[in-house]
Amino acid sequence: MVFRALTSLLCLLAILGAPRGAEAQRPDKVPRIGYLLVSPLADPPSGERAAFLDGLRELGYVVGQNIVIEYRSAAWNRELLPDLAVELVNLKVDAIVAVPGAVEAAKEATKTIPIIVPALGDPVEEGLVKSLARPGGNITGTGWSVEGLTGKRLELLKEAIPKLSRVAVFWNPANQGGPRQWQETQSAARKLRVTLQSLEARDPSDVPKAFTAMTQNHPDALLTIASPITTAYRPQIIELATKQRIPTMFSTRADVEAGGLISYAPSLTDSFRRAARYVDKVLNGANPGELPIEEPTKFELIINLKSAKTLKLTIPKTLLLQADQLIQ
Repeated sequence: MVFRALTSLLCLLAILGAPRGAEAQRPDKVPRIGYLLVSPLADPPSGERAAFLDGLRELGYVVGQNIVIEYRSAAWNRELLPDLAVELVNLKVDAIVAVPGAVEAAKEATKTIPIIVPALGDPVEEGLVKSLARPGGNITGTGWSVEGLTGKRLELLKEAIPKLSRVAVFWNPANQGGPRQWQETQSAARKLRVTLQSLEARDPSDVPKAFTAMTQNHPDALLTIASPITTAYRPQIIELATKQRIPTMFSTRADVEAGGLISYAPSLTDSFRRAARYVDKVLNGANPGELPIEEPTKFELIINLKSAKTLKLTIPKTLLLQADQLIQ
């Protein structure tokens, strides 16, 4: 009798003291997450992926212990994405983290497995979700507001170079949101009395032609509208612009860390860190279609002073004081 009472007490204590969230996963049911991306899988991890992993750790997840991540990278070969997404579906992963650029492939591969997207850009306009408040379907994630950003970037470029009059814009008309951002850039250019030169690159074969046009016309600055192509050709864009002494305005911190001059955008690392919370929620039974898409909360202005020195460009103090980070 005493033994039974003691056993019951121990069971009760075990239940009350059982860990929650990630720690509550049974040993025989370790959650498996798919991670689908266009770019090569960097080692050590890129800043964005490192932020996602940090976000998981903060929630109690330890990769290899109470969570497994199945990585699938297209290494810039976008044609591989559909097959890679199907591989993850066949593995019966509990959720797929689809990095921007890989979202369509994930969407086509499954209508049931939750898809978490760090930095969803214009998801309603692109038909990925029904609304930001109630996405519906199986896609959700952190928002990536692009409205007003390209116009703001052009304004900052004008502040950095007061005599700015001609700006080349490297962009992909076939990329999601590209045409709208180009129109926004045109509108801002009219207000600032700046002439734009469109450098269109729908696929890699267009890049050399865009580079040649930029070299021949030698604009006062180069602005890029983010797309997988601008990311893939980042080193060449920066190298050419530096050689031609053309100041650059990019869309992400990584572009400036690689040698670009200025970037202004929502914090990608913050978006990826917050994406870990969505993973945790769906693993604990939340319906992705009912998880609101959170808008960006942190924007960053990054300036590379080393690049400015190479370009023999003096950045006004008024702009330096606005910067969130100055790269020396």
